[in-house]
Amino acid sequence: MRTHHDTDEAPPATSDRDAPHEHQGRAKHEGHSPEMFLDLFWWSLALSIPVIYFSDMVQEWFGYTAPTFPGSEWIAPILGTVIFVYGGTPFLKGSTQEIQDRQPGMMLLIGMAISVAFVASAATTFGWFDLEFWWELAGLITIMLLGHWMEMHSIGRARGALAALAELLPDEAELVVDGGTETVPTTELAVDDVVLVRPGGRVPADGVIVDGAAEIDESMVTGESRPVAKTADDHVVAGTVATDSAIRVRVDAVGDDTTLAGIERLVAQAQASRSRAQVLADRAAAVLFYVAVASAAVTVLVWSLIGQVDQAVVRTVAVLVIACPHALGLAIPLVISISTSRAASHGILVKDRLALETMRTVDIVLFDKTGTLTKGAHTVTGVAAVDGDETRVLGLAAAVETDSEHPLARAIVKAAEERGSIPAASGFTSMSGRGVEADVDGTRVAVGGPALISERDVDTGTVDEATADWKQRGAAVLYVLTEDEAVGALALEDEIRDESRQAVDRLHQLGVRVAMITGDARQVAEAVAEDLGIDEVLAEVLPEDKHSEVAALQERGNRVAMVGDGVNDAPALAQADVGIAIGAGTDVAIESAGIVLASDDPQGVVAVRRLSQAGYRKMIQNLAWAAGYNVLAIPLAAGALAWAGVVLPPAAAAVLMSASTVIVAANAQLLRRVDLAATS
Repeated sequence: MRTHHDTDEAPPATSDRDAPHEHQGRAKHEGHSPEMFLDLFWWSLALSIPVIYFSDMVQEWFGYTAPTFPGSEWIAPILGTVIFVYGGTPFLKGSTQEIQDRQPGMMLLIGMAISVAFVASAATTFGWFDLEFWWELAGLITIMLLGHWMEMHSIGRARGALAALAELLPDEAELVVDGGTETVPTTELAVDDVVLVRPGGRVPADGVIVDGAAEIDESMVTGESRPVAKTADDHVVAGTVATDSAIRVRVDAVGDDTTLAGIERLVAQAQASRSRAQVLADRAAAVLFYVAVASAAVTVLVWSLIGQVDQAVVRTVAVLVIACPHALGLAIPLVISISTSRAASHGILVKDRLALETMRTVDIVLFDKTGTLTKGAHTVTGVAAVDGDETRVLGLAAAVETDSEHPLARAIVKAAEERGSIPAASGFTSMSGRGVEADVDGTRVAVGGPALISERDVDTGTVDEATADWKQRGAAVLYVLTEDEAVGALALEDEIRDESRQAVDRLHQLGVRVAMITGDARQVAEAVAEDLGIDEVLAEVLPEDKHSEVAALQERGNRVAMVGDGVNDAPALAQADVGIAIGAGTDVAIESAGIVLASDDPQGVVAVRRLSQAGYRKMIQNLAWAAGYNVLAIPLAAGALAWAGVVLPPAAAAVLMSASTVIVAANAQLLRRVDLAATS
């Protein structure tokens, strides 16, 4: 159905949603906490000091003699056993779980290493071996505990953005009651309650401003650093800050229905999802388990055959320790966690890690036009007047349109207000499919499209030259008539976002082609594409056909990222290799997209690309280091260079393993320094 202004624009799209995608994974530290590992580390360290101090081997190395007293020979066995039982419990439990799950990995390797060390140490105490080993067991467990604490602490830091989101809501709110206010817990607010937000205060729940105006700091939700001006009837989001003035807000969403809660769910879901690289790392850890077991078996066999059973035990423990895929287990999860938290701090909500990982391979980004590259709202872009007085023509049109609720009418009134005052009008009449008219200063003024001009057979005369250019680029043209004579015309167009030009330019600099899809007429689409420098235009596409257009691009060999406003783009977002919902506002849980941009800025797509590339580089670097370290270190631990006097004790192996973990963790932390606004 045509609007009352009889323009040739496509009707607004309808909303559609796709089913959610769920990704789940089992954490090897489920039920553990960084504090637990830190406490175990300090206790194990305290108990290890006397074990190491009274070690005959350590005394020989450092040239001192520890005092002896009755029972001193039992210090190492007793404290070593306590360390094994107390400090080693998390690893032993983890080993049992991996055996039950039939998923051998890091915990099983650590459990095997400390179990072999304990059995060898106990056998030595009872005289079955001539091998002094308790100090190595103590050092091994202590270093392992430190390494695991570092891992969990690093991942905990990466998840700080999620915890910070939960802290954005104030504990209390000022509920407006009988003209006054009453302080109540935020959790007790209900829909339709009115709350007072004072200057500098946080909005306690999503809602609409009913009184007042303020600059709202939305950076914690959208990533936009500049405050946004909000007035009556504008929507505000829980957790944002009224920076300069007090406002009254009518609550329309509380608890799990708020934007902030939706963001928390998306961040948590992203951190729980599994990426392709994580699956690869898990498989590598499983392969490493079998390699380690095979290497340990060969080590035992070779050293036993040459008659050095003690060395067989020592070398086997060293192999199992050095093979612990600690760094490998940290290489991918830490990178993804940091990527996710960095994205959240920039208003990029990664719902599916695989989408973020895939974004680096995308070679064409397909933008929906309306509401994505454009603001989805018309603005007056041209005024033509027969007598040259453009301000008068705009004022007459605005006077007639003041009582109209049509979007084009609101755009005309807004433009006129910016130029000056608007004359008073009376006798407003709407003419269905043609336009509107009213009396302005005693003159009957009509505003309408081509149908109005045709019906009244009006000669548009001197404004035809201007309107021809407007029509050529697809603008909506409205004529202004006084007593059935044309006095001027207006051009109205969907305003292009300033950020869209920058986004397209920066994607081109990154080597990515840009396409646009829209239901608008081709001339409208091509005018926008020419303005922005877009490479390919898909115009006059029905909403239900957008997904097939995405599929057609994929059939041409493209990896496609689809960027839409989430209104009618759900099938296309789901079809694309990467679906990005932009400008989600309060509706952050758009399930058809893998990535949601909280703001309307399409430059967020560039940031997603940058983050994907940087994260992938860190994954590859960490995997190469972690896997390469094990490949080189296992033969050394097995004693392959013992003939040259190069040996690797188990405790030294543990130190090297932990050092590898530190390197991987430090490298992942460098992601925090990546400039997401850069182009290369």
